[in-house]
Amino acid sequence: MANQKYGFIISMERCIGCNACTISCKSYYNLNPSINRRFVREVEETLVGEAKRCHISTACNHCEEPGCAKACPTGAYTKLDNGIVKHNQDRCIGCKMCATACPYGVPQFDPVKKKMDKCSLCVELLEVGEETICMASCPMEAIQVVDLNETETIGLVDRVNGFVNPDITKSTTLFKLPDATHTVRRDL
Repeated sequence: MANQKYGFIISMERCIGCNACTISCKSYYNLNPSINRRFVREVEETLVGEAKRCHISTACNHCEEPGCAKACPTGAYTKLDNGIVKHNQDRCIGCKMCATACPYGVPQFDPVKKKMDKCSLCVELLEVGEETICMASCPMEAIQVVDLNETETIGLVDRVNGFVNPDITKSTTLFKLPDATHTVRRDL
């Protein structure tokens, strides 16, 4: 039997851009005000000549080939068996090489700790069967954390406007497009 392979599914149909996920993560982890582990962006999808505003909420994509891990000179990043890319701040020297290597702009420099910081996919909560903070706080249930080995991916896409090409690092984040968009752009 295959190991779990955690990943995010973001529903663009449900995300309203409220930033509850971003704020709750910052609060739960008591992050420096300059640090964001999750980012909400407004994107525009064109639907047969008509523009529709959508939002995407993204964090670390827990890539299959993480650029951050390859670039880190101290081995502060570990790709866990469950797919999570974990950052060990004790090994981090704050050189920012991971930030340079990540095409998604995920690792953030904490000016107080003088170390990098990023989403851990709330691994400590998942290990005890609880939801991630972003998932639990989303009022529209737009964020799902799933085992990609056991999830049906029909109707999901790995690329949307405003998201870097996932082929670069083999991102595991998937998106559910709004229904009308999915009909028009099913070949993405």
